[in-house]
Amino acid sequence: MAVIRPFKALRPDPKVANLVASVPYDVVNREEAAEYAKDFPNSYLRITRAEIEMDAAVNPYSKEVYQKAKENLERIKNDAPLLAEQSPKFYLYKLVMGEQVQTGIAATFSVEDYNSNIIMKHEKTRKEKEDDRTNHIVTTSAQTGPVFLTYRGVEQVNEIVIKIQNEIKPVYDFTSTDNIQHTIWIVPDEYNKTIIDGIAKVKNLYIADGHHRAASAARAQKVKMENNKKHTGDEEYNYFLAVLFPAEQLKILPYNRVVLDLNGLTKEEFFDQVEKNFYLEKGNYHQPIEKKTFSMYIDGEWYYLKPNNNVKLSAGVGENLDVSILQNYLLHPVLGIDDPRTSKRVDFIGGIRGTAELEKLVNSGKAAVAFSLYPVSVDDLMKISDAGEIMPPKSTWFEPKLRDGLLVHLI
Repeated sequence: MAVIRPFKALRPDPKVANLVASVPYDVVNREEAAEYAKDFPNSYLRITRAEIEMDAAVNPYSKEVYQKAKENLERIKNDAPLLAEQSPKFYLYKLVMGEQVQTGIAATFSVEDYNSNIIMKHEKTRKEKEDDRTNHIVTTSAQTGPVFLTYRGVEQVNEIVIKIQNEIKPVYDFTSTDNIQHTIWIVPDEYNKTIIDGIAKVKNLYIADGHHRAASAARAQKVKMENNKKHTGDEEYNYFLAVLFPAEQLKILPYNRVVLDLNGLTKEEFFDQVEKNFYLEKGNYHQPIEKKTFSMYIDGEWYYLKPNNNVKLSAGVGENLDVSILQNYLLHPVLGIDDPRTSKRVDFIGGIRGTAELEKLVNSGKAAVAFSLYPVSVDDLMKISDAGEIMPPKSTWFEPKLRDGLLVHLI
């Protein structure tokens, strides 16, 4: 039984929503964040990545950065301005990127459901990234960006979502600089019970994107709870901000790989090693057209790879994913990438950048070889979560991305 709650969002005045909203904090590095925000004094990146306003020598995980984030939040509240909702509300958040259209319910969700695996995970999190967002949440007393959740849609909830879009004027409707349309509606209170009851029938929700945000919200709850002698369980810190999308609306893009060197092998030796586990054919194969096949770019040419009989699939769901096959039968044994989470010789390229980015990296000499993968399906993601397994690192790339700062949850 999943819990969903309306909340009192802190949100920008509609006239400045496009000036405040920012890309998620974790899809840009420090330099990119500074570039995005340079012409926007009230960009939410000045809160989520407050180090961009400080000397480059300042550690982005230092206390003064989190304190600066808190100061910037207070400043932007007044300068933007940001508005505080007077009563708890649900919101609809619609994203349009080309032909991809998805509409979710923005709400708060139970940390207890996260801890008890009603909200399912499929990724391991890294402690330093958890530490960062936990400190950010605790210092600012705000969850500044939503977790991306999905579920197997409920018809009565889907009907309400369609009805609201057809009958009510949105509070925000703008197209961001990356040509993604963001539209948000405030849900009338009369629909709250139907949404709450409908989601309560759902056995599990699934984190699609935002594992570190969710884990940090759970850790922040512990900190807040320990410091509150009158803790009741109903405080806002017991819930975290997310947008819940029906699985049937989502599309996952591939997370491609580039490897910086051939592990001491010549090109001919490398091909010989690859052909121990894969059929290899030269051709104009920029992207694989079906699961369990791969496209490889090296020395200005594309190749098609397909596992041969030496590749043995296992009973585990995760081990049968394309990313696992590539890792277990090529990246590790041939190129020496034993742990892709920690190796400095492999990099991951989101599918939104296309295969041209792979060609660019290899042609420039920054990488020796690139691999274009077939995307994981949402059904794969759910099956892995249901089985209690962990997705291999950098397996999924969700687009379009939710914006930070449009709906903020104060705790």
